[in-house]
Amino acid sequence: MIKHFFRAITGNIVSLVGTLLILVSLLLIAVLLFMQGVGFEGGAYLGIVTFVLLPMAFLFGLALVPIGLWWRKRTDAKLAAQGQKTGHLPIFDLNQERTRGVLIGLVALAVPLFALAAGLTFKAVHYMDSDEFCGMACHKVMEPEYTAFQRSPHARVGCAGCHIGPGAEWFVKAKISGSWQLIAVAFDLYPRPIPTPVHSLRPANGTCEQCHWPTKFLGDRLKVRTHYAEDEANTEMKTALMVKVGGKQAGQSQGIHWHVDPNHQVRYRADPTREIMYEVELTDLAEGGTKTLFNGPEPAPEGTEWRTMDCVDCHNRASHIYRSPEFEVDLALEEGRIDRSLPYIRREGLRIITAKEYASHAEARDGIAAAVKAFYAQSYPDLAGTPAVEQAGKALGDAYAWNNFPHMKVKWNTYPNHVGHQESPGCFRCHDNKHKTDDGAKIGKKCSTCHNIVAEEESDSPLLQELGLQEAPPEPAAEPT
Repeated sequence: MIKHFFRAITGNIVSLVGTLLILVSLLLIAVLLFMQGVGFEGGAYLGIVTFVLLPMAFLFGLALVPIGLWWRKRTDAKLAAQGQKTGHLPIFDLNQERTRGVLIGLVALAVPLFALAAGLTFKAVHYMDSDEFCGMACHKVMEPEYTAFQRSPHARVGCAGCHIGPGAEWFVKAKISGSWQLIAVAFDLYPRPIPTPVHSLRPANGTCEQCHWPTKFLGDRLKVRTHYAEDEANTEMKTALMVKVGGKQAGQSQGIHWHVDPNHQVRYRADPTREIMYEVELTDLAEGGTKTLFNGPEPAPEGTEWRTMDCVDCHNRASHIYRSPEFEVDLALEEGRIDRSLPYIRREGLRIITAKEYASHAEARDGIAAAVKAFYAQSYPDLAGTPAVEQAGKALGDAYAWNNFPHMKVKWNTYPNHVGHQESPGCFRCHDNKHKTDDGAKIGKKCSTCHNIVAEEESDSPLLQELGLQEAPPEPAAEPT
């Protein structure tokens, strides 16, 4: 029985190839699973080979075996009807020198070709995961996101690290999704601007939490923001907050990162933009019990969906941050890209970059630089042609170009940032004193839950001077004796 079965599945070239594919793929899968079991780290690509490519080869081999058997049966019937001898495998006579030479030549040629093909395939897949490919291959579409990414805290993490993460499953999902994106770009079918949030994004436990541990205690952090007044001297002011980042300590969670305690599960029901929260559900996984808080008596409308809260519900612009005009001008002044000694540059810079929209970055840079020169030519003629004014025009042009992309219809405020509550409702989407349980318990709106204000827009703060965060005023001149 076994001998007959072996003869059947190896008696023609098609079934023989299928049998070899089955055996080789099973052997390689077993070897790679053993390697992973003993701790070998091969990353996503080892998973792709083990769980995608080799199983595909196995299934292809399985399909070839019955096809070969059907083909052999059909061919044998035809040959028998014609009185011809049946036989489906080629005959190689290794006693002939020519046959041996051809065989050795084929093997010698096949080995480097297979190695070259494997290397090129690996490099191609690796390149498609690179930041260069993600950000520049489809330049006009991805220009806003790639520009923001290069200025973000995650600029050295890599696109694939956050959008795909480890393992083969999400790699395959990303490539399938990317196939449609390629078609959309080729035929100009993509929306402008690209809608957010991305509903197919991988959960944070497979991406963010590979580096950011949800159980790590971070405590309080001092956050200082530098502002500048719209007076002639562009007076520097500091706002300092003691932010209660929190986390888990001694079995208890506190502060902002209470939300990611593994003992809690927070779910919410929101509109597709996740801007309006209709219901919030809190489950205590340690002790049991669930409470649901409703945003008013009316039921949630059609089109809303439930979602389990994770990192990106607050850190929704962790790597693609679009900054407000006020932030950009203050940052340029703080970094010295705009000379703070230019009179009223904070006020005028903010006015100029928000005065109009431009059709292109080149037009914006020229128009903004000209407007800066025009202001100083009229109000401070002695400064109009100085390098400081030229540099200010360039820095303001950069600020506009880094946050506005006419081709994609992206502006300063197209993509709100939910960290905090200054540029969008952010925290107040839930912490609004409106979400209540049936018995009256509610999600509070108390500022001190998340931070304490140390200083607010102060230009002369002894505490900040003591901490080295602000220059102390000059000592008064000694009176003559």
